Amino acid sequence: MSNPFLKQVFNKDKTFRPKRKFEPGTQRFELHKKAQASLNAGLDLKLAVQLPAGEELNDWVAVHVVDFFNRVNLIYGTISDGCTERSCPVMSGGPKYEYRWQDEHRFRRPTALSAPRYMDLLMDWIEVQINNEDVFPTNVGTPFPKNFLQVVKKILSRLFRVFVHVYIHHFDRIAQLGSEAHVNTCYKHFYYFVTEFGLIDTKELEPLKEMTARVCH
Repeated sequence: MSNPFLKQVFNKDKTFRPKRKFEPGTQRFELHKKAQASLNAGLDLKLAVQLPAGEELNDWVAVHVVDFFNRVNLIYGTISDGCTERSCPVMSGGPKYEYRWQDEHRFRRPTALSAPRYMDLLMDWIEVQINNEDVFPTNVGTPFPKNFLQVVKKILSRLFRVFVHVYIHHFDRIAQLGSEAHVNTCYKHFYYFVTEFGLIDTKELEPLKEMTARVCH
């Protein structure tokens, strides 16, 4: 395993969070395998994200949200040693974009935080959502909540901010690890998915507009 990025990825200390897995034998596990198979077969990412015939949209979205959570965790985990209170005192995407944290508990008002603190709260918050059976039911036949896609949009918009911060503030580290192609592929997969199903507002995508035009078109 000579690629330093892969070494980082498989180093347990670097994995920012434990991976959320699907139970074998469940419908979600089968969908996850189907999604992985089309990626591994080298299928065009634009086609790979499309809803397979006969599948439920919410199931397809749930599988991808968990997958993107795992992937973005790994990407941030590889550069997290260079993302500190000192280097990144504000969670931002360049001088024009600053992201403030807000949740239902401690931070009821949008609050300026350092990037590592923001990331920590974000990953905890997403983990709670995807492990909540009322939001991401794992049993076949258990209906998704009516606001499921609304919750998903918030999760994906916030995960997108991780890409923004990593690309704008830590790209040199990614290049140094030789992982640019891998991160670009993860980003393309994410971008095609959210645009295919309208899961992120166009204005949220603005900070990476130029890079997206270069990488995705």
